[in-house]
Amino acid sequence: MDWDKLRIFHAVAEAGSFTHAGVDLGLSQSAVSRQVSSLEQDLKTPLFHRHARGLILTEQGEVLRRTAHEVFTKVAETRAKLLDSKEKPAGDLTITTTVGLGSIWLTPHIAEFADVYPDIKVFVLLVDNELDLGMREADIAIRLRRPSQPDLIQRRLFTVHNNIYASSDYIQEHGMPKSVADLDNHKILAYGIAPNYLKDMNWLQTIGRPTGKPRPATLFINNVYGIRKAVETGLGIASLPDYIVGDSNLVRIDLNIKTPEFDTYFVYPEELRQSKRVAVFRDFIVARAKEWKH
Repeated sequence: MDWDKLRIFHAVAEAGSFTHAGVDLGLSQSAVSRQVSSLEQDLKTPLFHRHARGLILTEQGEVLRRTAHEVFTKVAETRAKLLDSKEKPAGDLTITTTVGLGSIWLTPHIAEFADVYPDIKVFVLLVDNELDLGMREADIAIRLRRPSQPDLIQRRLFTVHNNIYASSDYIQEHGMPKSVADLDNHKILAYGIAPNYLKDMNWLQTIGRPTGKPRPATLFINNVYGIRKAVETGLGIASLPDYIVGDSNLVRIDLNIKTPEFDTYFVYPEELRQSKRVAVFRDFIVARAKEWKH
């Protein structure tokens, strides 16, 4: 059954005449009449009784009208939902990042995002191992390095700077390191079982030391949020990214050396390029990143 002919038939059945339907459709009365006649020929049955005073649906025509009405009502409802979802994004959105970045920087912003987009249900997965976006383990990732996969769209967010920190109680008890060599006499807190891309987190063990002879660590913890809490309790000194330090009362130790830094990236798969949910969250997080950076 020709969809365009069915659309014209439906308009005629609702309007009750070829002329009125033609006005609604932007077609001439003769063009509308020809399309209806063609549909009748396709179906091999009359759909209207034609009278001087107008059109009356045949029994078969009434059956088709009811069916066509249901179809076009569903189409109109679906179109409205699509337009609404375009203007008001809705649905599930899964975001993954590291435990530290997610706990301290990302999660506090989620409440604001939820207020603006209440129809988007956000799931946050905090793991230091990188989830596979291509396999849809998550929709979006905030990564601590530039992704290498060619099928991922990426947007740089901000640069993270690492510095050395201790608690004021620790400094009072053990003194302030003045040089890299002084680190040999202090308790080092290190990142334990680190993914390859986080190996540089333990640079305090190797800086100024002969190759293969790192400083021993007093304690290994497998995420930076845990390391920060250990530093706060006075267990030792550690290298911490600036996002994890926040507004804490930790004391920054400046040894007048260049410390590691890395860029963060907003990442999502190519197949979600047209996703409105992804787009609004991307724009929201990029704006928050600019505010934090400055």
